[in-house]
Amino acid sequence: MTHPALGAASNDDGWSMKVQAEVRATEGYPVVLPCSFTHPHHTLHSSLQVVWRLGHGQGSTVLYHCSSPTRARTCQPDPQQDQRYRLEGNPREHDLSLRINSAALQDNGRYYCRVEVPGHAHASYEDKMGTRLRVEAAPRILGLSVEGSEEAGYRAQCRVQGSPLPDVQWLGPDELMEGSDISPLSQESLEQHHTTSQLRDVLPGQQYTCSASNPLGKDQATLYMLPPRQVQVSGEAPPLLLLLSLSLGFKVLLLLGMVVWLPQGGGPAWLRCWFK
Repeated sequence: MTHPALGAASNDDGWSMKVQAEVRATEGYPVVLPCSFTHPHHTLHSSLQVVWRLGHGQGSTVLYHCSSPTRARTCQPDPQQDQRYRLEGNPREHDLSLRINSAALQDNGRYYCRVEVPGHAHASYEDKMGTRLRVEAAPRILGLSVEGSEEAGYRAQCRVQGSPLPDVQWLGPDELMEGSDISPLSQESLEQHHTTSQLRDVLPGQQYTCSASNPLGKDQATLYMLPPRQVQVSGEAPPLLLLLSLSLGFKVLLLLGMVVWLPQGGGPAWLRCWFK
């Protein structure tokens, strides 16, 4: 986690507040958003209220709110407070720093801290610039699928998540695949951290690997497409044999025409799709 230089804001009423312009965090680890303040009221015995918001204005979301009654040494959060958020600092010591446990990509955004001293006219202050939180995450393959038909051809799609946005490559049976057969199917806004890559002209009976990487790591998934088979039933086949033949045909159609996605070691043996 890195911290750029502190930024300070003040006004003519004697209030001032210091926050980080930007904080970087890693997915799954805790992160602290620093915030400290001074105010012109010399007594420390007044009641205090602390509010942290994600976003600004009417569309903002209150993430944390606590109250510290007169002469109390702690700030009591609301009963319904999400336990992922808590104060790292002590408001009585002018420290409003917020701790977020297990940072997630969804936590990316701009955060604003506010302090209020009830009972005093205009006794509140909020930093207007806020702190930009950037959560980084190693690549994770969210889905691997095959669609199409024998007549129109098959296409493999690989949906990936990560920050910075991962670079996606396809590997065929023997080599890295490049050129016109590969295309980025979609790339959502940077706030979503998702991208989808498509590989055209996928051939039954072959193995294909989707590999995603960024500076924090690498993830890959491999699929193997079973070649289509024709099941022939001659004469009066026993009911059990006919049932098995139909079941096998259904499984092959499921593999070739629908989404293929199983974790390592999962699923029946006939479906040869695994992770490496």
